[in-house]
Amino acid sequence: MARILIVDDSPSQLLGIQRIVEKLGHETITATDGAAGVEAAKSSLPDLVLMDVVMPNLNGFQATRTLKREPATQHIPVILVTTKDQDTDRMWGMRQGARAYITKPFSEDELLEVMERVFNQKDEPPTV
Repeated sequence: MARILIVDDSPSQLLGIQRIVEKLGHETITATDGAAGVEAAKSSLPDLVLMDVVMPNLNGFQATRTLKREPATQHIPVILVTTKDQDTDRMWGMRQGARAYITKPFSEDELLEVMERVFNQKDEPPTV
């Protein structure tokens, strides 16, 4: 299965997403802010990043942009997982390099559907 980095500053959100992902048999790596997420991505080179947006130190938009500018991590797909549900937030997230955007709260099925779509799209355009 895949190695998935989950970046969220909320311990309960982090644990909830981690449980869903591990239930599918994926390996998880976690980070609690954008800066730690960027470092974890560089060191572990995950297959996918699930990134919150509203976090201290480096927000999810900034962290996604950083990952997409780094040659070693630019290939890693990022799904933004956030409470920010405005169209402008979605568009800004996609402009930073995210492959998809899912708004909290979400169901387990919604998260799995978005993850599967991103895993299957590889070189297709991002989805909002």
